[in-house]
This record gives sequence, C-alpha cells and structure tokens, in this order.
Amino acid sequence: MLILGEKYKFTKLDEDNLIKKFKNIHKILYSQHSSDEVIEQIETILLKEKFSIIVLNTEKKVSKQIITYLTKLRYQDKFKNIQIITIENFLEKYLYKCYIPEDGSDLDYLAEIKGYTKFQYLQKRFIDFFGIFWLAIFSFYVYQKSKWMIRKESPDGDIYFKQKRVGYKNREFTCIKFRSMHTKTDFFNHYTQKDDPRIFNWGEYMRKRRYDELPQMWNILKGEMHLIGPRAEWNELVKKYEKKLPYYNYRHLVAPGITGWAQVNYPYGFNLEDTKQKLMYDFYYIKNWNLWLELKIVWKTAMVVLKKKGV
Repeated sequence: MLILGEKYKFTKLDEDNLIKKFKNIHKILYSQHSSDEVIEQIETILLKEKFSIIVLNTEKKVSKQIITYLTKLRYQDKFKNIQIITIENFLEKYLYKCYIPEDGSDLDYLAEIKGYTKFQYLQKRFIDFFGIFWLAIFSFYVYQKSKWMIRKESPDGDIYFKQKRVGYKNREFTCIKFRSMHTKTDFFNHYTQKDDPRIFNWGEYMRKRRYDELPQMWNILKGEMHLIGPRAEWNELVKKYEKKLPYYNYRHLVAPGITGWAQVNYPYGFNLEDTKQKLMYDFYYIKNWNLWLELKIVWKTAMVVLKKKGV
C-alpha cells in the first residue's frame, strides 16, 4: 500500500490493522514536494516493491501531472492491478469507518448518513426483543451475582447507576447501569482513566465483560435504546463534544445501543480524539446498516466478553 499525503493521520490502531491486510506500507509526503519529485518517489518505490493500492490522502489538490502519471500506470502490465483510491473510500473499505474532515470545508459525507427507514426500524425492534429474551435468560445468574457483589464491595450506594444520556433526536433519557464505582468519588469526571481508583474490584470485572450494561435491557424495552447502536453518552459531555465536533449530533439520527460498531472496534475513550475516532465508526454503522453488520457486532461483542477484554 502506498499512501500519498497526510490529510488523514492514521492512528496506532489503524496502522496495526493495516499491517494485517497489507505486506508493504509506504508514505509519501505530498505538499512539501513538487510534482516531479513526488512522481520520482513513486517510481522509485514501485520498482523496489509490489503494491496493490495507492491511497490519495492529500489535502492539497492532486496536480494534473500526477493524475496523468497515476492513470497511465494502469496501462502497464506490471501495474495493471494497482487500485487508486481516495482516503474517504479507503477508510470505509478497509478500516470500516467514515472519514471526518478536520474542518468544515467539506460536508458532503453527511448527506449519506441517514436514520433507519420504517422497515429497518421494525427489523431493529425485532432484534431488540429477540436479543433481550435470550440475554435475560443467559445473564440471569450474572445479573443476580452482580447485585450481590455490589452490595458486598461497595455498600455505600445504590446498586444501579442512573445518568441522563442523549438518545434519538437529541432526546434525553435516564440510562440505567450497574454501579461500578464507589459513591464517595467524583462520578462525573469526564473520562474513566486506566486503573481508575474509583472503580471497585467487581466493578472492574463487570466493565471488562460488559456486565455493567445489563440493566440497560429496561431502556431497550421502553424504546429508549436498541440492543445495538452508538454508545449512549452523558448529556453534559454531549454539550462539550458539540462545541468541538459540531457534526457530533448526527449520531443521534438513531437510538443508542448497549453495544455497537464503535464499542467493538475501538477501546474506551480518554480524550476528544478518541471521541472523534469512535464517531467515525458510528457514522459508518449508521450509513452502512444491514443485518449482516448487526450480526458481526453481536459476534464481536461475544468475543469481547469471552476473552474478558473490554474494548
């Protein structure tokens, strides 16, 4: 894979995933060099190694000279199978997330992100009720044990943690979870930190296995959430995110879920950049929703639970 430019800066997680897909990965800076210099670099690299794809990751417009060179590459038998693709299409095809520009100069990507149709919504609710039925049966023991362990390890508060979250069409609702932190702490710290001292032992165990999310089954039955969807975020954080990420509220075109595409592909967020990365996965999910994607999320969530790894 040959990457031309640095419009989108790949994260460490992106790079780890790309290494699994592509044997060779090279980057060429674009804005700091003339067209002749860029073409010379491309030619040198192509002669040394084989590539299946060239990614146009440039903020600056690609010059006519470079476009002509790249298109003529396909005429040569040696390079006829090389795919030329924009960073926007590349992220969706290979990393399963939507590109979000650093500024508001290009909003075309928002046009393709729409809420569920009536038929899709009916499918979602069927999945909700079917999933909740079996989840309630198989999680009964864990549900009861969690209640007992919370009383045992942190008897100074309620079993459930309730918080105002933002859901479908920016409507607020009360989200219910098992409490995983001691009550005599600052619950409203913006981000949970690694090895957070506020979390008691069973709370940590629940969080890694997603058991703390089980009480949200009641939110699903009330129609406030789906089994699968973007994470339901605290209303106070949503206000702050919207100031920094003005397109953030687009994720509320659909109701949130207990698990989702962002949750199974990206670890817990600790800062604004993490929030933006997860939003890219949320947009991909909303834009490309189908039953197959829904099943993939169910499978990946099961793997997270069974591997005892909180993502």
